[in-house]
Amino acid sequence: MNAMTVFHLINLFFAGILAGMEIAIHYGLHAPTKVLSDQSQLQLRQALVRRLRVLVPAFFLPAALSGIGVAVLDGIAPGFWFRCAAILAVLVRVLIRVIGTVPINAATVARDSSAPPENWKAQIDHAERFHVLGVWAAVTAFACFLTATALKLAQ
Repeated sequence: MNAMTVFHLINLFFAGILAGMEIAIHYGLHAPTKVLSDQSQLQLRQALVRRLRVLVPAFFLPAALSGIGVAVLDGIAPGFWFRCAAILAVLVRVLIRVIGTVPINAATVARDSSAPPENWKAQIDHAERFHVLGVWAAVTAFACFLTATALKLAQ
């Protein structure tokens, strides 16, 4: 196994874990939190944001950086368009998070859980609409990196 193959596998590891985390967070935790009282729901969301704002970047940054590295180093080798699509999906995910979810998450952490503002659920619903797009951008990036790697290794 050469160094480039190892680099591809590192990229797939981080991109796959990121996609899995995004799916688990959105589809595994979103609906169950809605059955909690407002105070409990806000406390849970605050705890999740505090933990995930460290954990998610710990996988996102290596996934993005290794993905860019693989795309640059592989050039126009087989899978080129899939690598381009993967990088585009990574960029879309960043934009979605910066515009749609990071501001709401920051506000969620800063709130007093014993007295949430009246419109906080509307803000959460707004962020969730962005979040689902970010989930599928991460999944798309992983699928494209996986396809590009398969095409490259098959040559």
